[in-house]
Amino acid sequence: QLQASGGGLVQAGGSLRLSCAASGRTFSILGMAWFRQAPGKEREFIATIGRSGGSTLYADSVKGRFGISRDNAKNTVYLQMNSLKSEDTAIYYCAARRYADYVIRSPDYWGQGTQVTVSS
Repeated sequence: QLQASGGGLVQAGGSLRLSCAASGRTFSILGMAWFRQAPGKEREFIATIGRSGGSTLYADSVKGRFGISRDNAKNTVYLQMNSLKSEDTAIYYCAARRYADYVIRSPDYWGQGTQVTVSS
């Protein structure tokens, strides 16, 4: 089970950090990722991180502004979001796939989502 938190309302140019806590004792085998879905749009990939945390990949739309990280001791993955724009407004979902280094599509598990609203 994945539990996302940390969303909220922020002004353009501001920052937020999302967290996603995973239950169970198999977090270290999970490739983790963040996706988002804006109103009227399809869910899109944002960032992914490998099982050890040594490899990351970002969508072009967030590269240089967002950072994904993980703490395997805490079973948690983070998404640090800086220089937020109004177009970053969306519901953000964490996701996981077993034994994967990158999770770009078709994860095994989804979190419940957390709303991020950026006001201009």
